[in-house]
Amino acid sequence: MNAVFCTIFIVSAAVLAFAAPQDFLTSLLSGARTSLNTALTLFCVYAVWMGLAAVAEECGITKKAAKALRPLCFKIFKSKNEEACSAAAMNLTCDLLGAGASTPFAVKAIGEFEKEGNAYAQKLLFIINCAGFQLIPSTVIALRAEMGSAAAADIFLPSLVCSFATLAVSVTLYILTEKISSKKCRKNNGNKRKEFAAHLKDKERKTAGNGKGAAWRS
Repeated sequence: MNAVFCTIFIVSAAVLAFAAPQDFLTSLLSGARTSLNTALTLFCVYAVWMGLAAVAEECGITKKAAKALRPLCFKIFKSKNEEACSAAAMNLTCDLLGAGASTPFAVKAIGEFEKEGNAYAQKLLFIINCAGFQLIPSTVIALRAEMGSAAAADIFLPSLVCSFATLAVSVTLYILTEKISSKKCRKNNGNKRKEFAAHLKDKERKTAGNGKGAAWRS
């Protein structure tokens, strides 16, 4: 990705320098100013949500939320690891609220799932996070407000519908592909067992035939 972004920047700068050299320096300074403002806005949003997450964890709200979602996580991720399901529950809660503090919980949950060898849960949690389903897209609203939007919260309903549709389609496709691959694995294992059983029978026949031949010669 670094190579891609560097290529885009170099090509864009070359085109701008050739087409409008008088605007080259102005555009660079304007772009740097916009990038810095966006980075500071995101930093503030993440700092607030990370602070709230830390307070919630200290007050025990995190454990209560995780306890409420834990039965659902056990079923969804097919896991009995309480640490993993608690972290996954907090990750889902932060994602639903649009908080920027969800990534550490996802990393912890995936690490715990990896310890128990639950690849299904790892992939499913990754897909859910990539879908980006949010009840309150607070980060996007904050960015729109920073950019001077007259109605920053208008993104709420379109974001809710699009993110829910993305989540439903992605999870459904993943479950279907997992079922298809598991059926193929069972079929291949069944064929291998049949081949192994046939090989054993042939070996027994050959052994029995050799035994009869030796008895006849004696």
